[in-house]
Amino acid sequence: MPTKIVVDNVSKSFSSEQGALAVVGGVSFEVGDGEVVALVGPSGCGKTTLMNIIAGFEKPDAGSIRIDGAAHHKPSKQGILISQHGSVFPWLNVQQNLMFGLNGHAHDDREGLADHYAALVGLQGFETNYPHELSGGMLKRAELARALVVKPEILYMDEPFSALDALMNLRMRNELLRVLSEERHTVLLITHDVEEAIHLADRVLVLSPAPARIKASFDVSLAHPRKLSSRHVQDLRVAILRELGVYSD
Repeated sequence: MPTKIVVDNVSKSFSSEQGALAVVGGVSFEVGDGEVVALVGPSGCGKTTLMNIIAGFEKPDAGSIRIDGAAHHKPSKQGILISQHGSVFPWLNVQQNLMFGLNGHAHDDREGLADHYAALVGLQGFETNYPHELSGGMLKRAELARALVVKPEILYMDEPFSALDALMNLRMRNELLRVLSEERHTVLLITHDVEEAIHLADRVLVLSPAPARIKASFDVSLAHPRKLSSRHVQDLRVAILRELGVYSD
């Protein structure tokens, strides 16, 4: 597949009372067009900083990011970030939140497009509901629809489902996979959940403790839907956990 994102020897440090604190330590990898790549690593290893650099919200001290072969220095309409903190406006209903994302975009039927994406994530009939009237899972669906409605080429997802209970987390993963089967997006996902990474990703990159470096890369060569109880998945899970230092024979 054509290459969509190139991360070339990126490093980043922050100032602290003890001096420079290295957070990202020379990371290089590529993401193919339409590929789903998951980044897993210990807490505080620099995953979110690396994501923010790739998305253009922070500048690296060294190295570069290229998207479609062009240097990438700042956020662009090519990609949108979905974080664990939420992004909907509480004073707007679902339809209005989705339409807000279309400001500055030329669309003949903004309401119709907003309603289409509400239905795509399973919120048909809830278009006039406000965020406080939605369950946690429905709110995450609204956030996903708000990201998708602007038709980004890249979804940057930073622990998007971490606040959900295990059952709702699984449902939202299946919802995302269903959407990705209907619409083509390149996805870069940060997660602490190894099972989530294997469930969603085509490739899993394991990061070291800070400063983040890539310790290992695992291809997930399994067709969807994936049976998470399968021997292949369990063997892959153990291999990733071993790289993370939380599993030993």
